[in-house]
Amino acid sequence: MAVVFERPKALLDVPTHYCPGCTHGIIHRLVAEAIDALGVEDRAVGVAPVGCAVMAYDYFACDMVEAAHGRAPAVATGLKRSLPDNVIFTYQGDGDLAAIGTAETVHSATRGENITVIFVNNAIYGMTGGQMAPTSLPGQVTQTTPYGRDVKTAGYPVRVCEMLSTLSGVAYAERVTVDTPAHVRQAGAAIKKAFQTQIDKKGFSIVEVVSSCPTNWGLTPAEALQWLRDNMLPYYPLGVYKDTTGGDK
Repeated sequence: MAVVFERPKALLDVPTHYCPGCTHGIIHRLVAEAIDALGVEDRAVGVAPVGCAVMAYDYFACDMVEAAHGRAPAVATGLKRSLPDNVIFTYQGDGDLAAIGTAETVHSATRGENITVIFVNNAIYGMTGGQMAPTSLPGQVTQTTPYGRDVKTAGYPVRVCEMLSTLSGVAYAERVTVDTPAHVRQAGAAIKKAFQTQIDKKGFSIVEVVSSCPTNWGLTPAEALQWLRDNMLPYYPLGVYKDTTGGDK
């Protein structure tokens, strides 16, 4: 019998700790598929964050390094500069990347560090119980904004791809999501292209994945995906925000 679907070799055959309906598992698979497709498992090094994906080192078959909260791009920079032939990627949430790690993200991007960032944006702090994140939407109810995010006091959400696309060191920036099979395929192609951008030594690459958090949103998995479509995608439009590579996906 022909095998038409199987676990990627770069993804370990272990259960994950993620909540039911969480899209981290889908994104993990897409990262692993890209590593397999490009044949770089033996020289890929991932950097795990502090956040929901803090134990990502248990799930990927490549080498992994754990970074302090927000410091994944700095750790990835050190790895890439000392191991220039390796394929270095970070896997970060919105609190890790866009709050405590904003400086590391912006400065590694503007320096054009030849690393790849996988950014999971679910508009909330997931691991620590559902507080407001830099990406939480105006009016969004969280544990620390029980009456909704008030932009007069909390400011506006950070649009990471739009911000980073203005920096000269960024070679590739795209925002995707994984709410439908078609979007999953598009996200997989974007992640593979981001890795290829690094392999081709083009500079900094980032794929932002608009994601759901059913547990902290207080919704079922199906309701969470619909909430994502109705609320997040209008504020975080999908698409390529910068591409200097000149290549196709």
